[in-house]
Amino acid sequence: MATLSAWRFDNADGAAEATEKLEHLIEVGQIEVHDAAIVVWPADKKKPKTVHLNHLAARGSLSGGFWGLLFGLVFFVPLIGVAIGAALGAMSGALVDTGVGEDFIDAVREHVTPGTSALFVLSDNAVVDKVAEAFEELHPHLVTTNLSHEQEAKLRDAFEDDD
Repeated sequence: MATLSAWRFDNADGAAEATEKLEHLIEVGQIEVHDAAIVVWPADKKKPKTVHLNHLAARGSLSGGFWGLLFGLVFFVPLIGVAIGAALGAMSGALVDTGVGEDFIDAVREHVTPGTSALFVLSDNAVVDKVAEAFEELHPHLVTTNLSHEQEAKLRDAFEDDD
């Protein structure tokens, strides 16, 4: 069963540092990463910068469309107004069917704010203690949702990269 995790860090550099640690965890077989992305939100900026970590993504990774929709719902809907927000809110139904519900979106929105960063990972077969230990010195806050096999299949059907 895949897990979609969001690790929030208390500074704008934390996600980049965690990415390096995640690369090592992949190399030593302590986690299988299907896809990943980071959000960096400097304290002096009105909106965050998002980056799809293609180099970490396994074969059959999700398309940028998934990350774009997720990050759009989390970070930009509150800023763009009710009319457009309602249309995008309707699109969020596609994510709910895949196991990424309002609770996850709301938790990420609450915790990833100016001056922070976050690492988002769709993973499997993680040695949870080793992952937590690797990130420990960065003092992350973990927001996570577990996906059933059916929800993971729906997520892949909807957003899998065809490359």
